[in-house]
Amino acid sequence: MQYDLHSHSTASDGTLSPTELVQRASQQGVDALALTDHDTTDGLGEAKNAAQEIGIELISGVEISVSWGKNTVHIVGLGIDEDNDALQAGLQSLREFRHWRAEEIARKLEKAGVAGAYAGAKKYAKGHLISRTHFARYLVECGKAKNIPAVFKKFLVQGKPGHVAGQWAELDEVVNWIKDAGGHAVIAHPARYKMSATRLRNLIQEFKDAGGHALEVVSGSHGPNDRHNMAQYARRFDLYASSGSDYHGPENPWVELGRLDRMPSSCRPIWTLWH
Repeated sequence: MQYDLHSHSTASDGTLSPTELVQRASQQGVDALALTDHDTTDGLGEAKNAAQEIGIELISGVEISVSWGKNTVHIVGLGIDEDNDALQAGLQSLREFRHWRAEEIARKLEKAGVAGAYAGAKKYAKGHLISRTHFARYLVECGKAKNIPAVFKKFLVQGKPGHVAGQWAELDEVVNWIKDAGGHAVIAHPARYKMSATRLRNLIQEFKDAGGHALEVVSGSHGPNDRHNMAQYARRFDLYASSGSDYHGPENPWVELGRLDRMPSSCRPIWTLWH
């Protein structure tokens, strides 16, 4: 079985509709796909219908934003009941903050000389959620930077004109939302966070203590050394291991659905909890 347990659609900041995403996953040889949009489950119904029609397994998921100290961390929930009231109430509060943040980013960018920032970002947002990535796409269109990573570096990180700090949920409450919804909580792309090894270990320990289940050992943003290190952490903290591309769309050809390194043999894959 080829699992890809981290992907995004137009319901958040991906560029393919849920149907198009499932179709592409199938074309890439994925047998089981998790749709894990940021702070929303709006795309799951469409994705499930497409998966049933095509004949691949669709795992209901979500990627939830967490404030942990001065870091923003993402926790993926897999196998969730998207109709769970506690989960949806939590996600709604995060989307309300995202709406305020989008307006604030636009105001700051306008002040920095970027005209029409909110309308420009909204044009790229196919769902109800406007993210920093949508602003980045508009700024590339305007010629303010050559690509999306350059936009973030120049405009959207701390100390730059369009930066607005995240005020997200607490780690333990997010793990509880996922568990209440019958799902399994996973720390997304743990090697990507800008923190020391000691701080990362503290994060993993707190996640474990809160009842978290897994680390994303194999990720589209992890290199071989990252994968090796995260596999060691998964063993050390007695956590399951997950595997996901973090696919956002075909305009990022270096990340593709199903194009994932093999799970280290020393790990316990999270899908063994389901099958």
